[in-house]
Amino acid sequence: MSETRSDGELLRAVAADADRRAFEELYRRYAPWLRARLRGRCADVGVVDDVVQETFLAVWRGKARYREEGDVAGWLWRIGSRRLVDSLRGDGARGRLRQALARLRHRDEVSAEERVLAGVEHGDLAGALVRLSPELRAVLQATVIDGLSTREAAVLLGIPPGTVKTRAMRARKQLREALA
Repeated sequence: MSETRSDGELLRAVAADADRRAFEELYRRYAPWLRARLRGRCADVGVVDDVVQETFLAVWRGKARYREEGDVAGWLWRIGSRRLVDSLRGDGARGRLRQALARLRHRDEVSAEERVLAGVEHGDLAGALVRLSPELRAVLQATVIDGLSTREAAVLLGIPPGTVKTRAMRARKQLREALA
């Protein structure tokens, strides 16, 4: 018969030795409880399951450190509840972004910005825009015309935020040179 290890022993084994069995025992001990608590805050089972996984991944990867103060359940709850808030905030932003894109796709009337981009008005600017690569134009469309933040544009375009910034700088430089 194996002896049952305390929560502290399990966490020390996970942190010090990456002990998979200790981690699995900790998961079996607390994941159902954490899932039930999070379900009280969020009705979306998929989001709750993701948050539970992210919580335990943070423990496994050592991103969350237990300081041996208080109980492990409370510590896990703090991690999980913060991750749930982060997840819901992110989903809210993604939802707003999806709605904005849907509005852009289903407009009947062409906006002034779209006419400029299409070359209907301001020939010099239109020509300069047309000469930009599609990647640079997409960044300008997202950040200047659509008014998205760098982070939102990165999500929309599927590229890192740093790449959005770099492409925006390159596009502005090329436009300045073309219009000078």
